[in-house]
Amino acid sequence: MIRVLHTADWHLGQRLANQERTEEHRAFLNWLCETICDQKIDLLVIAGDVFDTGFPSNTALKLYYDFIREVKNSCCRDLVIIGGNHDSVSTLNAPAELLRHFNVHVVGGAPASPEDQVIVLTDEDDQPKAVVCAVPFLRDKDVRLSVPGETGEEKEARLKQGICDHYTQLVPLIQEFKQLGIPVLATGHLFAAGGSASDSEKEIHVGNLGQICGDQFPEEFDYVALGHLHRPQVVHKMQHIRYSGSPIPLSFSEITDHKHIIILDFEQGKLANIHEVPVPCWRKLVRFKGTIEELFPKIIAYDNADLPYPAWAEVQLQYEHNLHDLTGKLQEAFALQPQLQLLIHRPLRTIDSQTLDQQVQPEQDLADLKPKEVFLKKCEEALEADTYLSLISTFDELLELMPQLQDGPLAILSSEEQVLE
Repeated sequence: MIRVLHTADWHLGQRLANQERTEEHRAFLNWLCETICDQKIDLLVIAGDVFDTGFPSNTALKLYYDFIREVKNSCCRDLVIIGGNHDSVSTLNAPAELLRHFNVHVVGGAPASPEDQVIVLTDEDDQPKAVVCAVPFLRDKDVRLSVPGETGEEKEARLKQGICDHYTQLVPLIQEFKQLGIPVLATGHLFAAGGSASDSEKEIHVGNLGQICGDQFPEEFDYVALGHLHRPQVVHKMQHIRYSGSPIPLSFSEITDHKHIIILDFEQGKLANIHEVPVPCWRKLVRFKGTIEELFPKIIAYDNADLPYPAWAEVQLQYEHNLHDLTGKLQEAFALQPQLQLLIHRPLRTIDSQTLDQQVQPEQDLADLKPKEVFLKKCEEALEADTYLSLISTFDELLELMPQLQDGPLAILSSEEQVLE
């Protein structure tokens, strides 16, 4: 029997409303090491987005390498790590040759040869025990060539076909292992059609083109470990194709998600059992909405359930007049509740004569907006409507190219926000 643990979308180094998540990530990684030992895991698969940015901080890098060292001191013999759309190919691949000597197999980006994605894992007697087709996030250049003048539908069809072809070309390379009854796993970092996203995922391709269905993965794969979507989910009711989800909520849209990791048991070359192991919560994200009269007692009475870190709150304060005075009252409530910290405040002005649909939308923090939303707001401010429409498709292409720019001569651009500036 071989036991596999599937996780993804750690986003080490992520900040929420400019707040560090380091302690939460450290707590998760410590718990994960303990779980690997307790569950006697043989293989750990990390399906992309190890880091939140292509330029991770030294703190995020230290979390990553400290974790690898701890796991290699455990019962876990092999690690397979792929790059996601947030990861820099060069950052992940830089130590790959060294890590391979410790049975840590890293595929940061699609290699030139398909054979380099087929990782044969062996036991103590050097006999093959499992195969992983380690497919990372596939950038546009990896799966198709640009065709001048193609329509949106043609581009989508070309991109989908390119992703499917990428997986199909691996099938001949694993046939001999399938005949020997050796389990074959595949990875992916993509948006499977029908998946449920949250606010914290970036569009992988323009408009998330290239969504492929579960039945388009080759049937030779005994399990497909996916990353990118932060909500744990099964793809098209196909139990062997799954997103593990992120281990901690990365935005307030994920506060109701039940975070877990996935443990797989393979017996005699077949997938025998799938276990969903809940990830403990170290910090809660909570939402409050209402008038100051409604919010004040709720904030004061909030129970943090003895969690190690104070909860973070997003508040939508409904008001008609004198927001300044009400904001002071809101801050007073949080000052009286040390286990709850106000992270995002979205005032909502209400007027009795208006319907809900007519009410003014809540204000948004710049840091909480997606790059394209910031771009559109800047265009609306500075340009006439008929002059900037042609720029939108160009900006979409720029967003898609950003991971490539991070690894090339323009690596000085550390984020999409710098491009906007």
